[in-house]
Amino acid sequence: MPAFLRRLLIVSASLVVATAGAAYATSPGTGHGVPTVSQAPEGQQAIQPELPASVIASSFGSGSTWKPEEALFGTTSQNDLPVTMSDGTVLRADVVYPTDPKTGKIAAGPFPVLLTMTPYGKGSGGSSSPGSAQQPTGGAGTGGPSNYLAQRGYIEVIADVRGTGDSEGSWGIFDPVQTSDSITLVNWAATLPHSNGKVGTYGPSYLGINQLLLAGHIGRNSPLGAIFPIVAANDLYRDTSFMGGLLDSEFDSAYLGLTAGTNLGNPVIDAASNPKSSPASVGDLAHVEGDHAGGIASYHVGSSVETLSGGATSFEGQYWQARNPDNVLTDVVANGIPAYLVGGEFDLFQRGEPLNYAGLQNAFDGRNPGAPMFSGQHVTGRYQLIDGPWEHLNGSSVDVDVLQLAWFDRWLKGEQTGIDTTPTPLHYYDLGTGQWSETTTYPFAGAAPQRLYLGAGSLTTAKPITPATDTLVWNGTGSPCSRPIDQWSMGGLSIPSAAVGVTAPCAGNDAPSADDPTTSISYTTAPLASSERIAGPSSATVYASATTNDSEWVIELEDVSRNGTATPLTEGALLGSLRAVDASSSWKASDGGYLIPYHPYSEASAEPVVVGQVTRYDIEIFPTFATIPAGDSIRVTISTADNPHLSATVPEGAKLAGGVYSIQRSTSYPSYIELDVQH
Repeated sequence: MPAFLRRLLIVSASLVVATAGAAYATSPGTGHGVPTVSQAPEGQQAIQPELPASVIASSFGSGSTWKPEEALFGTTSQNDLPVTMSDGTVLRADVVYPTDPKTGKIAAGPFPVLLTMTPYGKGSGGSSSPGSAQQPTGGAGTGGPSNYLAQRGYIEVIADVRGTGDSEGSWGIFDPVQTSDSITLVNWAATLPHSNGKVGTYGPSYLGINQLLLAGHIGRNSPLGAIFPIVAANDLYRDTSFMGGLLDSEFDSAYLGLTAGTNLGNPVIDAASNPKSSPASVGDLAHVEGDHAGGIASYHVGSSVETLSGGATSFEGQYWQARNPDNVLTDVVANGIPAYLVGGEFDLFQRGEPLNYAGLQNAFDGRNPGAPMFSGQHVTGRYQLIDGPWEHLNGSSVDVDVLQLAWFDRWLKGEQTGIDTTPTPLHYYDLGTGQWSETTTYPFAGAAPQRLYLGAGSLTTAKPITPATDTLVWNGTGSPCSRPIDQWSMGGLSIPSAAVGVTAPCAGNDAPSADDPTTSISYTTAPLASSERIAGPSSATVYASATTNDSEWVIELEDVSRNGTATPLTEGALLGSLRAVDASSSWKASDGGYLIPYHPYSEASAEPVVVGQVTRYDIEIFPTFATIPAGDSIRVTISTADNPHLSATVPEGAKLAGGVYSIQRSTSYPSYIELDVQH
């Protein structure tokens, strides 16, 4: 099967089954108005978004004169090369070499090597046909080679992760052995013919997360010189596998189906497409398929049963800690490895991408990587983040060819491109204005806490005086039409809608989220007298009693226009029994409230809700960056469910059933929202 067709099938399957001061400057976009991705400037909402020239320029120091060179080489590939891991397992890799355009032979070099490690099939995605990339073309959501880079003097290695594609072994999500495999692949790639011994890595999503894990574990003085992770997680449990201790069933079920299909299907497809180079030619296909089937039995079936039944993997613990990039950010910096990050404000890893940036900058500055940055903190161009108005699939495919070339030219070829000297290494898109802001720190410079108390359908800065309550009922269904359905299907509504020029249903107007007054209730500010930007993480502190031993809380943050249109910005959630807060790991605002309440989410921290007792719930709301114009209002909707995005495990569901919640609004129990705001 041709690579482009395989890529189309994988992306289609994903869509169907899921789918203040000098440190701060602004780069104009071409859009302006309501803060919704469907209103983003044209080219940023497509499957392969393009970056404005101003954002690319802001990635470089002011004195940079570097320009991308023209294509100098052709390309050729050697496919399904065997690479033996430390335990004897054989992985398979394709190698793309630059060729002399006059002779067609592999060019002498020496060249740096760019490595990507994919679980989706090394023949999928990218510009895999030799000579196909004469112009910059965005990346592929499933990874793959980029001839744009190969034609400019880079060898590329695309390897199938253990237990996937044509590689032997069984697969589980980010099994620690995969990091050991990555180190072996780096050392192997550095010794390839025509290599200069230096290696960089690139790729989105899974292919980005494994870069951070590799860079944190490889040690100092290795061949690895730089990484370029796109839409990569910080904390797999908190970012996307769960939200607030609740299972992300929408994405998780889609991903299980996708990986099971590709793990079994790709070896057969490769055997049919490349009979001369595939493992089938040496009688290995049955062996590979047997290995992969074992991974499906142990991970897709075994781990799913354990999680759904409320076992160890349904809590934050050793399993997830061994796979979390946030645990290795200090080591990435200590190992001397620069990282350019790309994220999306509606991505699966919306929460974690700016935390990766802050963690790397803090580590470089000798600070705790888990702490908030402070205004005026020293920053370095060695660690940058672009965060745009993208879901996961189009965030995976942003056209970053020129940035990658400058990045790898700087760190692997020693060229003084100036990409490491920018004074503003944080590039964030404002969902309200359609402009890009060039800044430095996260939390954002110039932001101050704003506390808004829940009133009788209102949000105000005044603490309530007269005691009152609002009643909600848990039914486990949630709104069938809301922004999370699109986000956690990786853009399954907005991307195809944008492709045909229509507004995505549910993704742009969040009015249906408050349709059922028994399961959700909204609180809205008066129209703003002047514009303000909600910038970064937020939280909700809700005091409530419940009639059950557990509770479920979902918070949506929205912009309500003068005509009543409610545009969703972000959300947060919390399972009541996992409400314990680790204050030492939380981010606090200057007024004492939480910007990020850090919950252990461990089995040991779980505590039943006491029936009838007023209980405090601190709910993390994922970050956003959106200017609310004068005349619009800020709205918060509190719900008791967010299905199909979130669901309870079987034991949790039994404890939630029949719950009735009473939200408190009084001087003693003042429920409120904590925002970080720039005026």
